[in-house]
Amino acid sequence: MLELKNVSKTFFPGTADEKQAIKDLSLKVDKGEFITIIGSNGAGKSTMFQLIAGSLLADTGRVFLGGEDVTFVPEHIRSRSIGRLFQDPLSGTAPGLTIEENLALVYLHIKKGSSAFSRVGKEERELLRERLSLLQMGLEDRMKQPVGLLSGGQRQALTLLLATLDVPKLLLLDEHTAALDPASAEKVMQLTDDIVKENGITCLMITHNLYQALEAGTRTLIMSDGRICADLSGEERKNMSVDDLQKLFRETAGKNYAVDRMLLT
Repeated sequence: MLELKNVSKTFFPGTADEKQAIKDLSLKVDKGEFITIIGSNGAGKSTMFQLIAGSLLADTGRVFLGGEDVTFVPEHIRSRSIGRLFQDPLSGTAPGLTIEENLALVYLHIKKGSSAFSRVGKEERELLRERLSLLQMGLEDRMKQPVGLLSGGQRQALTLLLATLDVPKLLLLDEHTAALDPASAEKVMQLTDDIVKENGITCLMITHNLYQALEAGTRTLIMSDGRICADLSGEERKNMSVDDLQKLFRETAGKNYAVDRMLLT
């Protein structure tokens, strides 16, 4: 479903600040897989997501999505098949617009044949209200409220709904619960798990939470220095404890482990 073949990316080549963020990385993801990704800051996790989404172009290698070579396909075209959530709850929504207006913008964007001057009708508003109620946060009764007034957890849950309103082929979650308080993070993570399972979405999730890395999804990757240095699945992953994962991470990340904020998790 998703495949990276010998992908590399270097920033500021030929200068004193040259940094090879991704080094000849290859990864194959089957349809419906939910993969968690851990690694030190600077390991290349977010850069890999940017290469997948088209925010950055690879220096070498190829990116395939659904069997199609999308290596040089622009980001706005790839976004039709890829949903993304970021760490900052302020990303992914228009804070000055109401909840209803944010939902309507996305709905009209994905609705075939709609023009820039289209509006959602009564039946469509009810449909969107029903989808919003699935978050179980009472937001369906606050449709006229500006998104900027929502809490971080409410906003991230809404962003998750917006990213999956039109079920994407691939969902990229870049530490989407890291900026939330524990209760909100747990709620958003449960919503994520429910939405991904219900729709059979292929999902990659970056996290600094070791417990989350093992509990969510079906496969865990450890990245270090722009490479995938461990790929855990099946019985090996099932039988692994957080202490085991921490030990393996320490062994693979080496000196980078000492400064990683994962120690504070």
